[in-house]
Amino acid sequence: MDDLANPIDKYASQVYSSDGKLIGTWNLDKANRVAVDYNNLSPHLVHALVATEDERFYEHSGIDFIALGRAIIKRGIMGHASAGGGSTITQQLAKQLYSEKAHNTIERLLQKPIEWVIAIKLERHFTKEEIIAMYFNYFDFLNNAVGIKHAANTYFNKEPRNLTVTEAATLVGMCKNPSMFNPHRHPERCLQRRNVVLQQMRKSGYLTQAEYEDYSAKPLDVPEHLFTAKAVDGSAAYFREFLRQYMMAKEPSRDDYPSWNMRQFTIDSIAWAQDPLYGWCNKNFKRNGDPYNIYTDGLRIFTTIDTRMQKYAENAVRKYVGGYLQEQFNLNMQYKKNAPFSSSLSHQQIKDILNRTIRQTTRYLTLKEQGASIDEIRRSFRTPVEMTLFSYHGDIDTTMTPIDSILYYKSFLRAAFCSMDSKTGAVKAYVGGIDFDHFKYDMVMMGRRQVGSTIKPFLYALAMQNGMTPCTTIQNIQRRYGNWMPRNSSRARYGAMVPLLWGLQHSNNWVSAALINQLGPSQFVNILHDFGLNNPDIDKNATPVLCLGPCEVSVGEMVSAYTAFANHGIRCAPMFVTRIEDSRGNVIAQFQPLMNEVISEEDSYQMIDMLRAVVNGGTAGRIRSYGLDGDIAGKTGTTNNNSDGWFMGVVPQLVSGCWVGGEDRDIHFDSGSLGQGATMALPVWAYYMQQIYADKTLPYDPKALFDIPKGFDFCASSDNDDTNGIEEEFQ
Repeated sequence: MDDLANPIDKYASQVYSSDGKLIGTWNLDKANRVAVDYNNLSPHLVHALVATEDERFYEHSGIDFIALGRAIIKRGIMGHASAGGGSTITQQLAKQLYSEKAHNTIERLLQKPIEWVIAIKLERHFTKEEIIAMYFNYFDFLNNAVGIKHAANTYFNKEPRNLTVTEAATLVGMCKNPSMFNPHRHPERCLQRRNVVLQQMRKSGYLTQAEYEDYSAKPLDVPEHLFTAKAVDGSAAYFREFLRQYMMAKEPSRDDYPSWNMRQFTIDSIAWAQDPLYGWCNKNFKRNGDPYNIYTDGLRIFTTIDTRMQKYAENAVRKYVGGYLQEQFNLNMQYKKNAPFSSSLSHQQIKDILNRTIRQTTRYLTLKEQGASIDEIRRSFRTPVEMTLFSYHGDIDTTMTPIDSILYYKSFLRAAFCSMDSKTGAVKAYVGGIDFDHFKYDMVMMGRRQVGSTIKPFLYALAMQNGMTPCTTIQNIQRRYGNWMPRNSSRARYGAMVPLLWGLQHSNNWVSAALINQLGPSQFVNILHDFGLNNPDIDKNATPVLCLGPCEVSVGEMVSAYTAFANHGIRCAPMFVTRIEDSRGNVIAQFQPLMNEVISEEDSYQMIDMLRAVVNGGTAGRIRSYGLDGDIAGKTGTTNNNSDGWFMGVVPQLVSGCWVGGEDRDIHFDSGSLGQGATMALPVWAYYMQQIYADKTLPYDPKALFDIPKGFDFCASSDNDDTNGIEEEFQ
């Protein structure tokens, strides 16, 4: 009973956005509940609940013996299926709090007396109003809507206090069975149930006959767009899950990492040493000497996320990847026998991919643990079962074999988007995937993919450090470097002496190859580390090929690296949290931006000038077609076979990056027109920035300019040596 005093707020840690919104909680049952006081509930909710579930709620002390007796006689003795239940609201709350799902009638009968005892105790400890508030706060309305706040937000885009009579009746109707009476999946059934609730409200005197007739004639009116974009609420589900794991991480031990994942061990070890937030709970201790626990210590974590920007980022991913690109991908795959895989794969290669995926599923691991044979596991994956599948228009209840469901999910393109303040590294928006409920793998900080040509600005920055300028010329010609001869998508100006600015503007591979050959792969590896790209695979691939981006990097790392261009050569590490308070409101931790100088201020100006050229007439030129005419720098990236599409966008105050691709590298567009970064990822960034600039409550000015000194000479070298050496070598 003590734990129920206010468990949602008392023990759970609360996560706040930078604009003061509570975006989630962490507690032991893992549900992201947000408590709503009784005074913030619509009175229609209370009336609907009491009228439908417990008409004598205000008269009994936990058990309604009249209703219980009626249920026993009509159901138990007379066998009437529609005799009504005998459980009070308080008993139902007790069941929510303490009873696991019964597997048979006997188990359920044994649970009942326990719930009666708990219900009586609840009535002694809490007021009727507190019991109703707890009931609504604990109920799971499905669609990731645990508790009345998320239910009102999810189904009606409202706060609980603003729900109308029909909306309140709809939600209370769902309390009988949220899956059976789901307004999106079963609208007719939900409408009938809503009208039953309205009828009960009329019988109990909460509605007149005329009001009942008026309300029951109204349509269900659950906005379809809320389900089409159900994750678009600014609550940053991927971010919250990443932050939970990040703060609770333990000091990395090599023994805890499989041999194939030593890369992650290296990355985590660097984070443990350099980032105070990584493993914060296990680096800091309470007065009693115990480490902090985010589930039970009632911490208040103030993050850098802005709910408005987060919503815009989620909107952009949904609108473009879910609304246009996925449709194009489906059309491309419609008549291909290997769909969703590339046509170049053999049957055996596809079989190997599917077998690898099967071995990673919970179903496989559970069956293996239970001692099932390989043949039994295979049969299990080929036997149809009931399941709920993701779609952009709402979840689908269907029957399908598990192996077909794997293929179904692989047919969805994945995406990730991250946006940071260019001066501090504060993460303002974080979209780790297309839908957290169904695709939990986080592609912002956890997943890594080949970066393609988005790596080239780091090479050009190295060239600036070595005395070159955007005006330094180099011969645009294909050459062989040992066993490697790079290809290029265009032969424009072939053989001519071209300035470096032109080379980056058009993402020319031959120019990049000549640069890394001149500067050396080892120098390039060093500056990549300075930019915060710590993947040890970079060191293993210290060859000229590295200039085309075959290394795998996370979206978060790339966005952080690009802050150096907008921040006078100083790179900002991702900053996720500003401060942490204990349950009493005492500040127990504060966080400052982590920065390191990568290139000189002058070199950063030159890089911005070249990245602006990419937008103004280069590979990212289509940005202007979205009505974005301000000062913008950027870089597109596409990997072999169109497996990965990237865009990195830089404006004076924000650096943002987007990746789009398949779950496997062998899932991709076959055509370059649809598979390139300018088509797959750039529009997401453009939609995001359109919304950012349109929101006048945000401090971002579409007319802002990069703070480059007036009259700065972009062709002047910061090195005193003559820069024509590279020209002479290739003349």
